Amino acid sequence: QVQLVESGGGWVQPGGSLRLSCLASGFTFDSFGMKWYRQRPGKERELVASISFAGRIPNYADSVKGRFTISRDNAKNTLYLEMNDLKPEDTAVYYCNTARGDNWGQGTQVTVSS
Repeated sequence: QVQLVESGGGWVQPGGSLRLSCLASGFTFDSFGMKWYRQRPGKERELVASISFAGRIPNYADSVKGRFTISRDNAKNTLYLEMNDLKPEDTAVYYCNTARGDNWGQGTQVTVSS
């Protein structure tokens, strides 16, 4: 079955950077677009970024545009989210998922504070 394992979260000061990873298994990774979501405290889960199956068409939420970069390595079945210039409002649990919407993984916590 589909498994999505997020990692790379942690605590960082405002202005800092983190790189999240999502290791995928149980499906043909390079046949599906992929997405990063986040759920901030007390908020609904929201879409942060998406990328096509070949990695050529990234899209971003306005709130992260210019600061976050989504990418993928199809040879490693891994999705990435490079996050720069982090702000306290980026604090959230970050999740990856397929474009078709599969079961959620456990997510990875990102905390931005001084």
